[in-house]
Amino acid sequence: MAAKDGAKSQEEYKLKDMKPDLGEKWPHGGQRGGSGWISSERVASTYDLVEQMFYLYVRVVKAKDLPPNPVTSNCDPYVEVKIGNYKGKTKHFEKRTNPEWNQVFAFSKDKIQSSTVEVFVRDKEMVGRDDYIGKVVFDMHEIPTRVPPDSPLAPQWYRLEARRGEAKKRGEVMVAVWLGTQADEAFPDAWHSDASSVQGEGVQSVRSKVYVSPKLWYLRVNVIEAQDVEPSDRSQPPQAFVKVQVGNQILKTKLCPNKTTNPMWNEDLVFVAAEPFEEQFFLTVENKVSSAKDEVMGRLISPLNVFEKRLDHRAVHSKWYNLEKFGFGALEGDKRHELKFSSRIHLRVCLEGGYHVMDESTLYISDVKPTARQLWKQPIGILEVGILSAQGLSPMKTKDGKATTDPYCVAKYGQKWVRTRTIIESFNPKWNEQYMWEVHDPCTVITLGVFDNCHLGGNEKSNSGSKVDARIGKVRIRLSTLEADRIYTHSYPLLVLQTKGLKKMGEVQLAVRFTCLSLAHMIYLYGHPLLPKMHYLHPFTVNQLDSLRYQAMSIVSARLSRAEPPLRKEIVEYMLDVDSHMWSMRRSKANFFRIVSVFSGLIAMSKWLRDVCYWKNPLTTILFHILFFILICYPELILPTTFLYMFLIGLWNFRFRPRHPAHMDTKISWAEAASPDELDEEFDTFPTSKGQDVVKMRYDRLRSVAGRIQMVVGDIATQGERFQALLSWRDPRATCLFVILCLVAAMILYVTPFKIVALAAGMFWMRHPKFRSKMPSAPSNFFRKLPSKADIML
Repeated sequence: MAAKDGAKSQEEYKLKDMKPDLGEKWPHGGQRGGSGWISSERVASTYDLVEQMFYLYVRVVKAKDLPPNPVTSNCDPYVEVKIGNYKGKTKHFEKRTNPEWNQVFAFSKDKIQSSTVEVFVRDKEMVGRDDYIGKVVFDMHEIPTRVPPDSPLAPQWYRLEARRGEAKKRGEVMVAVWLGTQADEAFPDAWHSDASSVQGEGVQSVRSKVYVSPKLWYLRVNVIEAQDVEPSDRSQPPQAFVKVQVGNQILKTKLCPNKTTNPMWNEDLVFVAAEPFEEQFFLTVENKVSSAKDEVMGRLISPLNVFEKRLDHRAVHSKWYNLEKFGFGALEGDKRHELKFSSRIHLRVCLEGGYHVMDESTLYISDVKPTARQLWKQPIGILEVGILSAQGLSPMKTKDGKATTDPYCVAKYGQKWVRTRTIIESFNPKWNEQYMWEVHDPCTVITLGVFDNCHLGGNEKSNSGSKVDARIGKVRIRLSTLEADRIYTHSYPLLVLQTKGLKKMGEVQLAVRFTCLSLAHMIYLYGHPLLPKMHYLHPFTVNQLDSLRYQAMSIVSARLSRAEPPLRKEIVEYMLDVDSHMWSMRRSKANFFRIVSVFSGLIAMSKWLRDVCYWKNPLTTILFHILFFILICYPELILPTTFLYMFLIGLWNFRFRPRHPAHMDTKISWAEAASPDELDEEFDTFPTSKGQDVVKMRYDRLRSVAGRIQMVVGDIATQGERFQALLSWRDPRATCLFVILCLVAAMILYVTPFKIVALAAGMFWMRHPKFRSKMPSAPSNFFRKLPSKADIML
């Protein structure tokens, strides 16, 4: 029974093929038109990777000559668009008879059950019912069809109809009504009938948007030296260091080894800065008075845009900067001008444009272009993604006592982020939105995530209890695994690890196409470095890269959260895997078994050779002997045979090549086998928020794991030290034996042809089991008796 459940769960976690109805198909028998004007041949569309969704659009532009209220002598007009049970309203203007709204309403055609479209103009009343001014009625069967690349439909003036029996002139309203798809330019900013329940600030958060990451620069500060820095206590020369702050980033140089008023450091400090440069460059020279006290001796404040921008590895000219004296009171301000000399600091500062500022791991990086746009190469391809729909999403919150989900999708590739519109209260949303990116390197990854919108302004309550957009799942697709010009339509499982274990949150349907613009350029890139050349000419340390990546992620998150609607911090961090560097027992096990899998082929080969040597299959052993004799007699065939063998293996494996992109693998991730306590530890905060007993238990477990790793590392070191001991004379007798053996071997090999030596060694290695002993060989015994440094460790 357990095996059946495991097989069923594995089947749920697999990728599924889809056959969606992609491309443009129009109602009433025609491809586009029927009841409208258009009946021509199909025009190429940028929306060929999604299912067409039809909407009735109503653009309310303005009104004129509206009659004032006979009681108040004013008119506070607004427009109400009504189709069946759906109503959309514009904002109202106070005391205007010629208002302008320029607002678009979009009604899903599948949900329209009315044969007319009614546009009402009403007068807003503070008390009582709003007054009726007039209306315009459109017949659904007479509404034209319009789709890009057609020009927008021109709005027209319509005379407002009064109530029956009224002859008074009611004014006019300018309106355009047409039938279109989600490809229409008005679609992203339109009021949608599907989101009619959303009010206030939540209206903006349901619309689809495109975001661009801020342009990031590395700011390199080379602190060379300072002159004439004086502490408050002039009897003691200062032990100085420099502290530099850019935004929230603070870095310090090392202490100058000598106590002097002219300290030298020559250290590089690297920061991340984003355009437009809002942060100031703030530098202080400080004296280490004691372990708990630092004294500021001078400071420098400067905007970032004054520093030179460097695009390559050429030297940047250094400059001397005067330091502002620090510590003068308000009454002593004039003393600054009485100083006969000024403290100054020698810096070499530049904004690095030749690097790519990494805000995501290089393992699944989506952008490799340098900061400076003039260094960008031409794109080698186009990536198009159709975000179709989702199925079977889990309820993420409760609203008015009912479990519900308001899902939307976010995709990130390069500097471009896209966010689909939010589908209100749906476990099976249909977005059908298509987006496009330029591709500059095929060995990059696009990331897509599905989230629940918790900022709609209602009384919803998240299952987690917090007011953040909950994550539903994530998908990564590596572009190099896609065939060019092929449309991949698959349903990807949305998997999330929680403290209770692995959970499938639903599925997301995607259509993906990678179009190659230059095959020769793409092949060239496979031999080209992944990152810009500055990363290799002047590389950063591993610690620097980790710190800079975290700072870059923080800046991107802060800037995107200031957009409207905001792309919130929790979404950016989840898409960029901000916590991928944190310790996890599950990830450690997964990485260990990945290593085992990598070496499994070598292990299998060694077992096969062992079987050959022990004559487990005599026919195989004889054939191997024949091949061995041929290669010994004709050694020039060794390399060609090796490469031919690899070529044939590649051809054989072509039959079993993957037919679809890879997806999140629960087995490789060790997700199902992780214990509840391991998952609880993985999701713990940093620093920990657990109790003392739990922390003690986990610390002891970590010590035991680290102890085993320590033993393995020690064994590897021991074997290496034994190799060094062969010629180090630490064991005089062993080294003497080895040196004499080397002399004898050299004399024998000088007079014996190499083919004979190789043949004899091979025959001895493949000798029959009758001529083998179960005891270790003499060379193995000799090596194991060599000394290592383990016996002189404390």
